[in-house]
Amino acid sequence: MRFNRILLSTTLVVVALVIQVSVLARLQLPGAVPDLVLLTVLGLALVYGHVGGALVGFGAGLLADLAPPADHAAGRYALVLCVVGYLAGLAKPETGRLRSATGPLVVVVGAAIGSTLLYAGVGSLVGDTAARHVGLGGLLFTAALYDLLLAPFTVPLIIALARRAENDPLGETSPATKATDVSAGWLSSGTGLRIGNQRGGMRMKAAKARVARAGRIKGVKRL
Repeated sequence: MRFNRILLSTTLVVVALVIQVSVLARLQLPGAVPDLVLLTVLGLALVYGHVGGALVGFGAGLLADLAPPADHAAGRYALVLCVVGYLAGLAKPETGRLRSATGPLVVVVGAAIGSTLLYAGVGSLVGDTAARHVGLGGLLFTAALYDLLLAPFTVPLIIALARRAENDPLGETSPATKATDVSAGWLSSGTGLRIGNQRGGMRMKAAKARVARAGRIKGVKRL
């Protein structure tokens, strides 16, 4: 990933995680907790694609696993967000532009339900049965509802920031572009290597000399 992608992704994930732990988790809403980290991963995946979405999801999930008051095995949420980020990145438009808000909202609902199911499934493999006591159906409904309500205020902003960073002129350039820039700069500098211009000038001078010589010859013949 490019440096501007890493910097922006890290900043957004850390801010989302701080807000989720310090604010959203303390609202004591019934059922699930609004997952701002998940929405951040989805917004970045819709711009960076499936590979970038998987990398961002893994990093964001690992930070969430290690951030207090985490009470589950490290790597559990990293696996969930890695898979979700990869799948969400597959929904990236080919043109890079979203034609309507329907697609992202469907992605949000699918990711909320899928991440909850995957998190509960991984938990059952490691012996965590908390989802059974809370009620999986209530968790799925509230997770989808909360994330869907929060998405219009977060996902468009994240997508806009990611696209702005993608247009950063300090971003990476391809070797071909660099070679073109170097050659153009070299030829346009004062190195005296403007061969094409020199040949054109010499041809113009030779043509003018021929015309002048022909004029003198005609003048002599008339005399």
